[in-house]
Amino acid sequence: MGAALLLMLGACNPAKPTAPTAKEPAAATVNGTPITQKMVDLIAKRGVAAGRPDTPEARASIIDQLTLQVVLADEAVKKGLDKSPEVAQQIEAIKQSVLANAYVEDFLKTNPVSDAEVTAAYDRIKATITGNEYKARHILVEKESEAKDIIAKLKKDPAVFQKLAKERSMDQSSKDRGGDLGWLDSSHMAQEFSAALGKLEKGGFTQEPVRTDYGYHVILLEDVKPIEAPPLDDVKVQLTQQIQQQNVKKQLETLKAAAKIEVAGTADTAAPAPAPESPN
Repeated sequence: MGAALLLMLGACNPAKPTAPTAKEPAAATVNGTPITQKMVDLIAKRGVAAGRPDTPEARASIIDQLTLQVVLADEAVKKGLDKSPEVAQQIEAIKQSVLANAYVEDFLKTNPVSDAEVTAAYDRIKATITGNEYKARHILVEKESEAKDIIAKLKKDPAVFQKLAKERSMDQSSKDRGGDLGWLDSSHMAQEFSAALGKLEKGGFTQEPVRTDYGYHVILLEDVKPIEAPPLDDVKVQLTQQIQQQNVKKQLETLKAAAKIEVAGTADTAAPAPAPESPN
């Protein structure tokens, strides 16, 4: 928003105010200089993209800020500050930044991501998903002797697992649920825990204590199923954005490769400043 405001203010000239046309109604006029409704709409739209609500209060704040900056810009022009080399350089840099981002936005509009591209990307990711998910319970204790005592009780009556978890487990997040850990995949477990769980049959529990950095575990496997990819509709937006970013990156690299770039003090050509970010 700051770049858009500065560009607008850099174009202000109090000696020659520009009246809004019928196609560009003014949201406000400051010393004869219009603040167009189009500019307010643009800034409000950018705010929504950044997570800020588009409300009458928000738009009033935008107009108030624009009004203040027009007033300040008028005063700066009266003092001749717009003729300062440093200010002129900053305005030019902002102009280039806005134009660069406008190019990226135009590229995204003219090169939309097709459903076929999204589906292909989804299928590639889906093909890499392997392994199982485990529905498990555990009882965590401090000493190995405690874990062995619990295992001995379970061998006599496996049905007391949840009761023992509520009574003796140190894991405060699961003990009240009878040691229930929900569905897990191996990437979210300690290595020792994962290895022990992977050896269990459905309905079985570990016959020896499993030691991790947290203490000693007695683990019960309730169910197991293959890890499944989320439905395409749930990840379509994210996949589309990823493909857009990849396409923009490829286009920027192509443009840079075709440009003649000379950096002072170096013998070889080098890349320019970082490219503008994708608006997505």
